[in-house]
Amino acid sequence: MKIVDIYARLKKDLNHIEKELDRSVRSEHVQLSETSLHLLKAGGKRLRPVFVLLSGQFGRYDMDRLKNIAVSMELIHMASLVHDDVIDDSDTRRGQPTVRAKWDNRVAMYTGDYIFARALEVITQLADPRIHRSMSSALVEMSIGEMEQIRLFFHSGQRVRDYLLRIKRKTALLIAVSCQLGALAAEAGDVISTKLYQYGYYVGMAFQIRDDVLDLSGTEEQIGKPPGSDIRQGNITLPVIYALRQEDLNVELLTEIERIQAADGQTDISRFLELVLSSRGVQRAEALAERYIQKAIQVLEPLPAGRHKDDLIRIAHFVGNRSY
Repeated sequence: MKIVDIYARLKKDLNHIEKELDRSVRSEHVQLSETSLHLLKAGGKRLRPVFVLLSGQFGRYDMDRLKNIAVSMELIHMASLVHDDVIDDSDTRRGQPTVRAKWDNRVAMYTGDYIFARALEVITQLADPRIHRSMSSALVEMSIGEMEQIRLFFHSGQRVRDYLLRIKRKTALLIAVSCQLGALAAEAGDVISTKLYQYGYYVGMAFQIRDDVLDLSGTEEQIGKPPGSDIRQGNITLPVIYALRQEDLNVELLTEIERIQAADGQTDISRFLELVLSSRGVQRAEALAERYIQKAIQVLEPLPAGRHKDDLIRIAHFVGNRSY
């Protein structure tokens, strides 16, 4: 079974969530509506809502409760993308102009703030304090992750540990919380919600590592942005960290990174890409992503059998092998 089959089975509920997202980002302020809808209409995998819905199937599946979790998680994700694009000076995302490129940085920042606020407003419709504590904690950690990314721009001496902690905060936590809160909203119990949190964390780590590999090895058509966007923005990702450890590449690779930094990313990076892709960095990063996927699948083993569990396993395999 392909991942599209999972989306097809969830189509009715995902369409409902899409309508709720549209309703949630609309504002009496014309420009806020325009900028927010521009981001929404650019699309996306809607993985976080899918994780919420599948996790909710381990308990009492109630769309009136689950939709609030799913919409909030996707809104938080959307808001973080708008802010990321400002920090990274990104002009395109998913093949479309970013909010900052179509309007400007100030409009983009206020749009992101507005979408964050709407996410908080939506989730207040659920009274469970565990849901609010978990989401609040994740938002704090995500903010720290953003600051750490800025601090480590073009820092070629960063460790693998620095990278892993950063992507945990920036990516994995929100996926983990999406799984956890879906289970909590469905009253699936603490044991199941904890296992699903762990699953989401492992899948989220693999997702970001795979994303960083694709930034180096994918095509613009595949990833919706020019290859090498990360290094242009100053992000030293896992394949690069591994490549820098190779003595035969270290000196030239450091020189390339310094040259790109001096040009503020506005230079030819083809030699940088050649060096990284000729190293063992991509293979080592992919191997680590696969280990995370195997951990995600293992943590699901004690959970009750069912199609939703099988779907989570299939999604984990998709994340580990995706090319877009």
